[in-house]
Amino acid sequence: MLLVAIIGLVMTAVAVTLAGRRAHWLYSLATSGQPAPERVRYAKDNAGAELRAQVVEVFAQKKLLKWTPSGVAHFVVFWAFVILITVYVEAYGALIQGAITGEPDFHIPLIGTWPVLGFLQDLIAVACVLGLASFAVIRLKNSPKKLGRESRFSGSHLGGAWLILFMIFNVIWTLFLFRGASINTGNFPYDSGAFASEAVAAALRPLGTGVNEALEPVGLLLHIGVMLVFLVIVVNSKHLHIFTAPLNVLFSRRPDGLGAVPEMRSNGKVLDFEEADPDTDVFGRGKLEDTTWKGFLDFYTCTECGRCQSQCPAWNTGKPLSPKMLILDQRDHAFAIAPYLLAGEEERAKLPEDVLALAGKPLVGEEGVIHPDVLWSCTNCGACVEQCPVDIEHIDHILDMRRYQVMIESSFPSEAGVMLKNLENKGNPWGLPEGKRAEWIEELASREVDPIEVQMVDEKMPGDVEYLFWVGCAGALEDRARKTTKAVAELLHIAGVRFAVLGPMEACTGDPARRLGMEFVFDMLARQNIETLNEAGVKKIVATCPHCFNTLANEYPQLGGHFEVVHHTQLLAHLVEQGRLTPVTPIEEKITYHDPCFLGRHNKVYAQPRDIMATVPGVRTQEMHRCKERGFCCGAGGARMWMEERIGKRINTERVDEALTTDPDTVSTACPFCLVMLGDAINEKKNTGQAKETLEVVDVAQLLITSVKGQKDQKGQQGEPVGA
Repeated sequence: MLLVAIIGLVMTAVAVTLAGRRAHWLYSLATSGQPAPERVRYAKDNAGAELRAQVVEVFAQKKLLKWTPSGVAHFVVFWAFVILITVYVEAYGALIQGAITGEPDFHIPLIGTWPVLGFLQDLIAVACVLGLASFAVIRLKNSPKKLGRESRFSGSHLGGAWLILFMIFNVIWTLFLFRGASINTGNFPYDSGAFASEAVAAALRPLGTGVNEALEPVGLLLHIGVMLVFLVIVVNSKHLHIFTAPLNVLFSRRPDGLGAVPEMRSNGKVLDFEEADPDTDVFGRGKLEDTTWKGFLDFYTCTECGRCQSQCPAWNTGKPLSPKMLILDQRDHAFAIAPYLLAGEEERAKLPEDVLALAGKPLVGEEGVIHPDVLWSCTNCGACVEQCPVDIEHIDHILDMRRYQVMIESSFPSEAGVMLKNLENKGNPWGLPEGKRAEWIEELASREVDPIEVQMVDEKMPGDVEYLFWVGCAGALEDRARKTTKAVAELLHIAGVRFAVLGPMEACTGDPARRLGMEFVFDMLARQNIETLNEAGVKKIVATCPHCFNTLANEYPQLGGHFEVVHHTQLLAHLVEQGRLTPVTPIEEKITYHDPCFLGRHNKVYAQPRDIMATVPGVRTQEMHRCKERGFCCGAGGARMWMEERIGKRINTERVDEALTTDPDTVSTACPFCLVMLGDAINEKKNTGQAKETLEVVDVAQLLITSVKGQKDQKGQQGEPVGA
């Protein structure tokens, strides 16, 4: 047994050395990027929340279990690794014990002879084999060779995945070979419980004592050897996530990497645009070394599972953006130019020409690592981040690259430039005069039936006013969205909620500029609005636009704007619950609800819009297949509202096609952008006879006011149209 121990320990030393060198190389590569002190600081300050995240996401595998059966299979294989750590303790114990005493009869102190532990080890090992079989079936069923880009594995490194499955299987069968032989030689620590090992022992017993005595050390070395080879493979493959996933979860943005856009930082410090210098400061990500170490950790942690890709609206409509490939392309490029990134100035001059050529390759460009069409196809919907089981923050990567392209290279879709100029000059994306923001107020006040006076803030919020109603650019300036604005104003009036608006004093929150990558314009607009709100003494805000809602609630605090912000569906649902709004008139329609991305995924508001519809008599709701956290984007986010969609199928058309499968009478939503995008697609369907002429898109607030006031619907069948 001494020779066996020497062989086993030498193998271990070699494997650990190789794995350690790789780990050090990966660490050096990651830390060659930009610092991210805010990630460490947050993790320290929120240790309790981070511990819960580890329990929920790493050990409970919450995100993975949303996907069955693959989630269940991964859960089993993960816990097999955790529980079978005890088997490796036993294996190394037997190795050393055998060298010392000649008998490899080691057992773990205290618990090492409990039958329940032996049973648990065998149970999880058998379950692991079933999990591996499930993975094999899933990969064969979803093979890119058969499904093309519809496969979530399209673009993944398939050979590496099969190699890992093969190695895990080798770990399991060598485990049973060693344990079966140990039972027959009398060195097994469990008298009962290890049912599978006992079955293997029964199969080996007829071979005789001599063969079993020979198989025991052979099985032990094979088991340890396979594990060591597996370790070396893991640190050199996508399965590195076994070690990096807990770290990525630890340092991810809480609660889920969505909501607010991270501030622009250079060398770990927030950029001050009054002092920032493009020649010395980092403006977004223009080259790979501008990536933070957290970005590199994202590269290392990607499992290539393709869940992000399968949910991406751009990918699903024939566009080149795959969130998975966005990460993998950067990772592969980082590995290719690692000698350059890790070298000093003098050493770089001596590098091979092919490495220098790769290092000079633009990060974004026609011949770059990331094609511009990939970068500008993103709607910031958050489906990728929501589905990623290891908390990769795809949107952060995209926005950092957009920032550099917009602010330094001035390279972005030309039509978006018009939007930026309008924001700078007029404070709204359409470039309309600020006086236009008050027209809907005049329309409500001058209508013949139930005129309503909406109070405008004059420097200070009146003391009896509870909410500032943030109308938003679309809500004030876009005809279809104005109907929602009027409906909300009227509902608040009926419920007795005291509110006021800024009117012409209101400017765009800056969301389109920030999502495009023009952080400077966002900063300008945000500071202007925060100053206006603070001077007026605003404390509570209700917003109808999820983009405004998200920006006011989650991003303005970065600049000192701290307000209590609610979406109109949240407030209206509360008023209905309190009995201050009572739907009375039935709306006998089948309605399907579209989740706005910035209300749902980014801010987790799923229940309230549905709660409102559930209180309206006669309404029959029918969910689309992709709803709630898996809801499909309308195509307007990420500043896409102001860009032409030239590649593939239009995203809003794809969403309306899905809505039509429910055969609805009405499509409802809770976002002015969604209202416009879905409405445009429905009108196209009407023109081609693919949708019934009576089909309309309305905001949830419009449904509610229709029922509360006793008006039949938006189509003029009884009373005047809501918001007219």
